[in-house]
Formats: sequence, structure tokens, C-alpha cells
Amino acid sequence: MVTKPWGDRIYNEQVMSTSKLRKAEERVVWKGPDGEVVSCTEKIKVLGQNLEELRQIAQDALEDAVLMGCSEAQLREVLHQLVDELHNPYD
Repeated sequence: MVTKPWGDRIYNEQVMSTSKLRKAEERVVWKGPDGEVVSCTEKIKVLGQNLEELRQIAQDALEDAVLMGCSEAQLREVLHQLVDELHNPYD
């Protein structure tokens, strides 16, 4: 845990090293609709970067909600609902 200033308040942020992130991203085996493994390095890199951005935004939203007195469980439910409501514009 690292203590970090945020305006006039202090909060704890769990820090994940870049090497740990890369290892987590490498564990995801991306597959196409036909089940074939996506092997293009650039595609895998973009997907990993997108996931990291989403993770960071979700982490920030969770921390903000908790600091403002909201229920962590409710925020998690809202995030799950948000993902469930995503639609594929290419179908």
C-alpha cells in the first residue's frame, strides 16, 4: 500500500507493478468468434492496454464512491450492469 495525497485528503492505493500487469495481461488468451486464438502481437497489446485503462477507471470510481460514503457492493453491481449493457455495433 502506498499513501498518496488527493487534494486535502489521503487515501491508500494498491500499486501493481508494470511487470505484474504484463503477466496478468499475458494470461488472457484472446479468441475470435470461431474459437481460434488471436496471435497478432499488436492486437494483444491493444487489448491489454484497453483492459488496463478500464481497470484503472473502475478502481478510481470505486475509491471515489467509497470516499463519498457510497456502498462498495452497490458500485460493483452498477459496474457489472454497465458491462452487461454493452452492445456489439458490428452484429
